[in-house]
Amino acid sequence: MTKFDEPLTLKSGVTLKNRLMLSPMTTKQSFFDGTVTQDEIAYYQQRAQGLGAVLTGAANVQPIGQGWPGELGVFSDDFIPRLHELATAIQSQGAKAIVQIVHTGRRADLTTLKGLQPVGPSEIAEPQAGATVPRALSATEIETLIADFGAATRRVIAAGFDGVEIHGGNGILQQFFSPQSNQRTDDWGGSREKRYHFIDEVVKTVFATVKKYAQKPFSVGYRFVPEELWTPGLRLTDTQYLLTQLGKTPLDYVQISEMSYQRVAQAESTDFQDKSILAYLHETLAGELPLVGVGGVRTRADVAAVLENAELVAVGQQLMVDPTWAVKLAQHQDAQMVQTPFKDAIEQVSLSTPLYNYMAKGFYSK
Repeated sequence: MTKFDEPLTLKSGVTLKNRLMLSPMTTKQSFFDGTVTQDEIAYYQQRAQGLGAVLTGAANVQPIGQGWPGELGVFSDDFIPRLHELATAIQSQGAKAIVQIVHTGRRADLTTLKGLQPVGPSEIAEPQAGATVPRALSATEIETLIADFGAATRRVIAAGFDGVEIHGGNGILQQFFSPQSNQRTDDWGGSREKRYHFIDEVVKTVFATVKKYAQKPFSVGYRFVPEELWTPGLRLTDTQYLLTQLGKTPLDYVQISEMSYQRVAQAESTDFQDKSILAYLHETLAGELPLVGVGGVRTRADVAAVLENAELVAVGQQLMVDPTWAVKLAQHQDAQMVQTPFKDAIEQVSLSTPLYNYMAKGFYSK
């Protein structure tokens, strides 16, 4: 079985010193325009200790794709100097620095859009109370958006990062792939193959950009949500198709987006019930791509359990409240790991005001 302290050299040539990653999480620590703050730099630098890679929270590739106040921005060259400071801070701890790039589509925050209507594949809102109906992107706008994923990648390269992760979940890429949100009848929608078309073009554009601009090994990963609970919606069979297609690309890894690595499929009536989603999708990949497991990792046992069905482990909230957790893991200081409930743990760690307020609202509402 894979051990967490084993190095891994990816297809791109990027070598991770171990199998531990900081999961890309919303922190709301950027300035209102998407510029990196000192709080953000300090936050990531502290948590980079002992990790193979640090993934930033999602960074939007277009202003109209901004998902929330305080989200990172990579839609302008003006961001490059501060992004470079962030990359350098992470790399100073021996971790690879990776930016997750995103367009949140119909889920964009109305406050940040200043009255503009969010965009999506079709004029279909998310099936939940209060969701905004987006404006459907034109064919020309789709081509521009694909190019902007490439432009964002160029900026990340210029800033000195080691890679990008394409956020294919909870945003525009998932919305194009989902039969609920994409009901187009042109080349960008309809069959599952046509709904994959947008993802395919974004991935190709990112790799073309890497080939043109990267002067050193540069990693490209992809994050995905395995299922949607509404009908119609994505099911694990759709995700198996997605991973099979992505396995034909030069991607370095794929990362599942889940709250628990033990989760069993919930949108299926009879299929995929005998083991975890992670286990089924690891079988689907069959070694074609490294899989990153995530969700509820707090202990050494959790790390070992994830690595039974994945090649890499992403850790989120635990590292938020226990910044040196990876060091403790490596040094067998398990007794010193923070294990109190997260709503109590956030009171015992130094967090910036925006991050504390965001996390407190989430934990205390449960």
